[in-house]
Amino acid sequence: MIIVPNNVPPHRPQPEATSAQRWHMLELAIADKPLFVLDDRELQRQTPSWSAQTLQEWRREQGPKPSLSFIIGQDSLLTFPTWHNYASILDNVHLIVCRRPGYPLVMPRPEDQQWLDKHLTHDVEQLHRRPAGAIYLAETPWFDISATLIRQRLERGESCADMLPATVLDYIHQQKLYG
Repeated sequence: MIIVPNNVPPHRPQPEATSAQRWHMLELAIADKPLFVLDDRELQRQTPSWSAQTLQEWRREQGPKPSLSFIIGQDSLLTFPTWHNYASILDNVHLIVCRRPGYPLVMPRPEDQQWLDKHLTHDVEQLHRRPAGAIYLAETPWFDISATLIRQRLERGESCADMLPATVLDYIHQQKLYG
């Protein structure tokens, strides 16, 4: 599993934590998880971070045959058609969508729902048989957790011990982030 933090998010304000701080928090979070690796390509860019560009690079690096998947939350799926060059993303990867509490499984516009229905699969094996192009709604546990919620709780002085590894929480306090 490759984790790619972005540098300049084009659709939201610049994060309070620096790129180096966010990178370090991710290192701490995955320190005991050998299946996770970090990729800093978007942090190296001085331009907005576009997922379509990163995924095109991955496809070029991996070649045309391997199956590649990009994991997003259900909240991101609802805005996916507004992403930069979104249609090209499924040319390069599958989308695996993790459920999030409070978000519908229906797209906001009928044309977006048609797009979703066209690419939707309920057969996880399709993700292995084809290199890209499918959208799979994963039956993941519903956790009411988000970066926004964590920041809000920290700003109010509330505990996030149930949401973050202790090493990450200690680092946030040491760096005086979000509070």
